[in-house]
Amino acid sequence: MTQVSRRPLHKDVEKRIHEIFISSLSKVRSSDEVYRFISDLFSPVEQLMLEKRIAIAFLLYKGYNHRTISNLLKVSLSTVNRVSYKLQYGEKGYLRVITKIMVSEKMGEFFQKIDDLIGDILPPKGRSWSEYRREQWIKKLKRQKPF
Repeated sequence: MTQVSRRPLHKDVEKRIHEIFISSLSKVRSSDEVYRFISDLFSPVEQLMLEKRIAIAFLLYKGYNHRTISNLLKVSLSTVNRVSYKLQYGEKGYLRVITKIMVSEKMGEFFQKIDDLIGDILPPKGRSWSEYRREQWIKKLKRQKPF
């Protein structure tokens, strides 16, 4: 577990550190920048801890029950309960991020369905139907996500 010094910070110093941290997060834009920043900022264990919390929020939003999430992600029920509490009564940060993820996934699924429908109408010129459908089925299986 991460250790915090027992010596308290002066309130002004703590406030300034918080401002710098929030400002730093808001400056990171691209996926590559986010990856590099997080890799430098957090240890691998801390990264996994944060990733699991976001996954918990995502699964709760999708309607999974607490025990299933606990078993799937190998976290305690109290961790799942804490994230659930924050989803319901917190500052709505989890909710905003999860909603954006769900919208982007739904948009991707929508365009993929359109692509699949077009592919179902006619295969590319010069290809056999059975070969083309088999390839499409394999691609569809590979796109499926664990949850």
